[in-house]
Amino acid sequence: MNVGRGTLGIAASVLMIALAAIGYVLSPPAFDPAPLAASAEFRSLPAQPASELRHVDTSAPIKTERVAVAAKDETLTATIRSPATPGRHPAMVFVQGSGSGSGSEFASQSEWLAKAGIVNISYDKRTVGYNFRERDFSLLADDALRMLRVLLARPDVDPSRAGMWGVSEGGWVVPIAAASPDVAYVVLVSSPNVSPLRQVAWALNEQLQRLYAPTGVRDLLTRAMGGVGFDFLRHDGFPALRGMKQPVLALYGTDDPSIPFVESTETLTTAMDEGGDPDYTIRFLAGADHAMRMTGGPYVPDYLPTLANWIKDLPGTAKPAVPIAGATPVQRFEASDVPAAPWYGGSTIFWLTIMLASAGYAAAPVTEMVVRIRGGGPSLQSAADAWPAVRRRLRWMGWTGLGELAAVLAFITLIVLFSVNQAGAWPAVQAGWLVVRALAVVMLVQEVAAGAAVLSGLRDGWEPTLWQKTVLTGVLGGTGLLLVTAAYYGLYSFPW
Repeated sequence: MNVGRGTLGIAASVLMIALAAIGYVLSPPAFDPAPLAASAEFRSLPAQPASELRHVDTSAPIKTERVAVAAKDETLTATIRSPATPGRHPAMVFVQGSGSGSGSEFASQSEWLAKAGIVNISYDKRTVGYNFRERDFSLLADDALRMLRVLLARPDVDPSRAGMWGVSEGGWVVPIAAASPDVAYVVLVSSPNVSPLRQVAWALNEQLQRLYAPTGVRDLLTRAMGGVGFDFLRHDGFPALRGMKQPVLALYGTDDPSIPFVESTETLTTAMDEGGDPDYTIRFLAGADHAMRMTGGPYVPDYLPTLANWIKDLPGTAKPAVPIAGATPVQRFEASDVPAAPWYGGSTIFWLTIMLASAGYAAAPVTEMVVRIRGGGPSLQSAADAWPAVRRRLRWMGWTGLGELAAVLAFITLIVLFSVNQAGAWPAVQAGWLVVRALAVVMLVQEVAAGAAVLSGLRDGWEPTLWQKTVLTGVLGGTGLLLVTAAYYGLYSFPW
């Protein structure tokens, strides 16, 4: 007895509604950042003082040295660039942002600062104890302090003007290192100051807004982030900021889509006020992106002069007449925290589900191969001709399930790359989202159709063998797990 298409359509629709309801019930609280109501001081900032932007002489000859610095569990390679002029000079350590980067990324500004009379050191980030899953900011701070002490041991360095510069992720590292009295000043460039998870969620939300992405895309990404069990993502940098006692220069770009710069500034000033350190200078540079460049090109004109003049004029620049100045920043949304996933939405359960589904799919070809090797091949076409049709459906289900997993991973990678590169096209996001959801629907329809084929066969007298039951349980059960997982991530939610 065959099941009609109308019946199958109704069954698939009912199942989709049920999965949408399951996704709604099981999902964590919604992530929907509210518009930011910035304080009055950020609605119109005073212009940056002309003294900070004055011309910097960069004609000094420089020296370049490569050194090896012993750190915990490994040796780090560093480059020191210094002016070849006599006397003691200000000094600075470059502390990197996220990623396993090379110190060479600072080469151009390092040479410029050395020609301007500032000794500086840049180094390759450690590979032991720093990876995608684990990031010990205290360990990175220890590396930075070791570099600073290398500079302090030099006769051409003025210890009273030897400090640290940190960009992006370095904004969580440098304040920890600043607990050492060796650090005479701190420069924070594009420093998030909120937790890494809030920063990433804010950046993704900003990028999705720019790409006109459907709400479901944001829900998928934030539910995935909420289930990631990386401890460093919920790092609280506020205590370290509050503990700083040095003069601080914080630089932000008004075209930076990667950090909530207004809230980052408010966090910094609140922390320093609570810690009793009023010596902060905060400047917003017009047109600057996350790296203080103009859309990834050259540095904005005011960046390097502001940096050099502030460092060279210490301690006179420690207490500016205007603490916050520059171009007026506009941050549209709050940097809301991502709700923590329930236990069943965590990464452990997710990967366990994927492993069980994969094992179920693998059961089909493995079991069939074993049966053929043991001489059971002739019986494969028996059982009232039901098995060949069912087996065909199961194979398609397996390929669709694998395709859905690949599509989701590729889509998330696409969004992340768009966010990191501050680029992207909305048609690519719309098309990717359509593919992901269409495959989820196809997977659901195949589950219903295969189940109907099995029921029809059983009604017609088909008696599946033990190995056929194993295959049915593996593929139907594996797809069922994927359907529930897809429901949790909102792939069956409405509106479509």
